Amino acid sequence: MIYRKFQDISLSGLGLGMMRLPVIDGDDSRIDEAKAAEMIDFAMKNGVNYYDTAWGYHSGNSEFTAGKFLSGYPRESYYLASKFPGYDNSNMPKVKEIFEKQLEKCRTPYFDFYLFHNVYEGNIDDYLNPKFGILDYLLEQKANGRIRHLGFSAHGDLGVIQRFLDAYGEHMEFCQLQVNYMDWHFQNAREKVELVSKYGIPVWVMEPVRGGKLADAPEKMKSIMKSMRPDESIPAWAFRFLQAIPEVTMVLSGMSSMEQLKENIAVWSEDKPLNEEEFQRIVSLADEQTKMGGLPCTACHYCTSHCPQELPIPELIALYNEHKITGGGFLAPMAVGSMEESKRPANCIGCRSCEQVCPQQIEISAMMSDFSAMINM
Repeated sequence: MIYRKFQDISLSGLGLGMMRLPVIDGDDSRIDEAKAAEMIDFAMKNGVNYYDTAWGYHSGNSEFTAGKFLSGYPRESYYLASKFPGYDNSNMPKVKEIFEKQLEKCRTPYFDFYLFHNVYEGNIDDYLNPKFGILDYLLEQKANGRIRHLGFSAHGDLGVIQRFLDAYGEHMEFCQLQVNYMDWHFQNAREKVELVSKYGIPVWVMEPVRGGKLADAPEKMKSIMKSMRPDESIPAWAFRFLQAIPEVTMVLSGMSSMEQLKENIAVWSEDKPLNEEEFQRIVSLADEQTKMGGLPCTACHYCTSHCPQELPIPELIALYNEHKITGGGFLAPMAVGSMEESKRPANCIGCRSCEQVCPQQIEISAMMSDFSAMINM
């Protein structure tokens, strides 16, 4: 395992993100605890020492799983991260209540790393509003030793991140950003990395393979990648890309199977960053793909918990992207046609509750309307 220096500690280059643990019968809220325990044990035995959970992951069950299984190891043998769930503005007045419950769920007296979760356009005003006292409370917990390092994650645009840094930057020790070769230009990841690095803040990476979407590639793209690195797997390119960015300290991957975990740990057993030619080539290929019109959903499932119609939004977006990028065809209509009628895009009522918590700021209601018209469902 490759390790990166952060202040006075060594962090495994690969961290285990606990947002996509194995589940039972496709139900995101039902974690397969036996498989999760096996994965955590393998990760611990193979050098992974950073574990990232959050209040909302797996409908609130990820923190319970982290606590149940990580507590079986010496506390000093791993670093645990969780987050204040400000992606939901109704949580803003509850920072003390939520923090205390998180410690209880995770069975720990302290968090090694704690974050303001998902700073974006929809919550920046509340995050910076002194009436909620969020920063003051978290700094108090840090002074009391219950938070070792304080940071933030962000899906907002550059202006939002700048506002947050102007207000709280002096207190931030790390910043978690969505960085991968697909989003280097598409989501302005390059500019975001440059911005936080101006404040001397190292970058933690989330969505390195974009929810698994970069584990595969179109045939043209695969052919070029294989010609440049014949012995490298397609998923490994995503990690080698990040190894080439000096500002990156931690790369989190939400692995949902033992196979994925083993493959990723093998990649992170050695440092083989892309060279300049490879770096620019993969970004150029990614830019060609994003110009084809796909929506940047990472299947985080924040939207589903706020949908009054209980629509499977990430699945519908994935089908929409497939239909758009491939120029039509039968796959998306066939898949949607096999769904219960109440789960189809035509059932969206346009309330936009999902859009208020979408980290990618996708106009989901417009997509639903467009998708429904395209496939007549």
